[in-house]
Amino acid sequence: MTLSVHTNDAALVALQNLNNTSSQLDEVQNRISTGLAINSAKDNAAVWAIAQGQRADIGSLSAVQSSLNRATSIADVAATAGASISDLLVQMKANVVAAMDPSIDTASRTAIDSAFKSELGQITQIVSNANFDGANMLDGSVSQIKFIANANANGFITLSSQDMSLGGSIITVPSTASLTTVTFATTVLAQLTSSISNTNEALGNLGSQSKAISNHNTFVGQLSDQLTAGVGNLVDADLAKESARLQALQVQQQLGTQALSIANQAPQIILSLFK
Repeated sequence: MTLSVHTNDAALVALQNLNNTSSQLDEVQNRISTGLAINSAKDNAAVWAIAQGQRADIGSLSAVQSSLNRATSIADVAATAGASISDLLVQMKANVVAAMDPSIDTASRTAIDSAFKSELGQITQIVSNANFDGANMLDGSVSQIKFIANANANGFITLSSQDMSLGGSIITVPSTASLTTVTFATTVLAQLTSSISNTNEALGNLGSQSKAISNHNTFVGQLSDQLTAGVGNLVDADLAKESARLQALQVQQQLGTQALSIANQAPQIILSLFK
């Protein structure tokens, strides 16, 4: 080996090794601080691109869940209101049957008719108030509402309305119904019996749709969890492994520093040749 004051090959090699160790140490420290083995495209362009695509899908599924949660709330409000209406219809039947008694006096019939009309008003009030976030499934204002069901927003799940307005196809009893005569009460009884059956069927349909929405929401949540786990498998750092690497690289860095120091002292040998 040529001794020279201009070129110190050993020092250059030691410096290269020290720089390489420092670079690896920075990489390990970055993985430990972020928890990610693939933190940017320069770490691994292909894996990073796949992970970003999956993250986009996870974000889209969050929007899907928000839409389905809104659907669930709308359906729950409608179902609760519908159940209250069903209870009122059952109570009203007792008044209607009582009004069919030809033996009651005018005052009693008037009282029964007043209570009956009050219950009709309550139904109208319930239907009007069965509103969530501007959507009412019981007043006939909409026929159905679609909610997004997938990350591409090209699939939908539908919630159909159940119009429970008085005088409609479900509650056939009109808002002007009266029990002031036995004849009127007889007509109302037929309408009321049909309305009770129709209302229960409508609530069953609403419940089935609500259950389907809930099941799909559960699936979307599970899918989002699996995608999140998949992204983690691609980009997450093994911190136990990185901790071991950190210890090893720190030792290498110290040794590299000492090796460079020793190599830098080599030209001192030349001075001894000229004593």
